[in-house]
Amino acid sequence: MTTTVKMPPLGESVLEGIVGKWLVREGQRIEREQPVVEILTDKTDSEIPAPVGGVVVKILAVEGTTVLVGGDLAIIDETATASVGAPADAPAPVATPVLESKAAPSASPATRKLAREMGVDLANVEGSGRGGVVLQDDVLRGAAPIAAAPAPPPAAPTRPSSAGAVPGFTGAMPELLKILSGQGNFKLPPYNPAPGDKVVPFNRRRRIIADHMVFSKMTAPHVVTFAECDLHKTHLLREKNKDALKKEGIGLTFLSFVAAACARALHEHPTLNARVLQDSYALIHDINLGIAVETPDGLVVPVVRNANELRVRGLARAIDQVAERARSGNLVPDDLANKTFTISNPGRKGNLVGGAIISQPNVGILRIGEIKKRPVVVERDGEDVIAIHSVMFMALSYDHRIVDGVAANNFLFRVSEILEQGDFDI
Repeated sequence: MTTTVKMPPLGESVLEGIVGKWLVREGQRIEREQPVVEILTDKTDSEIPAPVGGVVVKILAVEGTTVLVGGDLAIIDETATASVGAPADAPAPVATPVLESKAAPSASPATRKLAREMGVDLANVEGSGRGGVVLQDDVLRGAAPIAAAPAPPPAAPTRPSSAGAVPGFTGAMPELLKILSGQGNFKLPPYNPAPGDKVVPFNRRRRIIADHMVFSKMTAPHVVTFAECDLHKTHLLREKNKDALKKEGIGLTFLSFVAAACARALHEHPTLNARVLQDSYALIHDINLGIAVETPDGLVVPVVRNANELRVRGLARAIDQVAERARSGNLVPDDLANKTFTISNPGRKGNLVGGAIISQPNVGILRIGEIKKRPVVVERDGEDVIAIHSVMFMALSYDHRIVDGVAANNFLFRVSEILEQGDFDI
């Protein structure tokens, strides 16, 4: 009796994955639930367990192959006799990708997305990556000659086509594409290695982050606005409750209060809880907060869903849980999917304030700064007096394609107001 190992659902927003590394070989006996293959997606990496015990009789998808959810990966015979006893980390043999999910070259989901946006047919692109893998630079090079070709004048005024354009971007693309593909007038000077230099290759996580940041800065016109927030009342509320919550295993951080304030302000100012489409934008009903977490492999942004339905206690617990999964490498794709607004914090060794790059497809990100005790002027018994309070600066980066300055200022003012009033339900 044989069983086919299939590409499992990897998250509600993930339709395909790349076979990263086989952890078993053909002819090897394995146990049920034993990891057999590492699958890569734009969001995270996952090990797929064997659905049954038996012998791996056929590997159907080679490393680097893109396979749709539900596609076939390997065949296990539950009654066969093992022919090899290779260790689980031994390299898999070269197999014919008989169930390759697409006719186009093997390319990452991010590269496929860029190709769709640029109107590039991957079948016509020569890949420069290892084994002929198509990289995003290959897509840009393939798009540049097409975009640079002069278009015939229209017979009559018509609405510009948005096919292949960046969402919300209605300008001409040729010059931008020329610059990005290295065909513009600006040229980087060559790198000449010197003694003591160390070249560090981009790992997969760093490449995804780099591509994401460039895409965000290229498409979203960023504006940054700042606010100073007196946390004195929130500080008193935290001191009153933190020991009791600690006994429940919950760390009551200031980030939990910021998340609660953002969730309430997003409900009141929905333009910040949105995403840009091609010729429109969507106001998202659910409020899902992305919380930036630094891990040994780089920055990730796991999501706390329906944050506006949680009290501070629930948000603190949820933030602790997703941060722990991120740092231990146990995130699943759904942990990183469908964020609608992002909060970035400075960590234990923070700094005063800084403007962050918007995490796509959001239209806003709040970067909070370090919390310092500072002298502030407060009114007491009708007179102005100087007091020492905990103070924090915040920076809101927003996408000026759909968020006007007034809307952004009102949102940030409301976040600050909630924090200054200590207006929370623990």
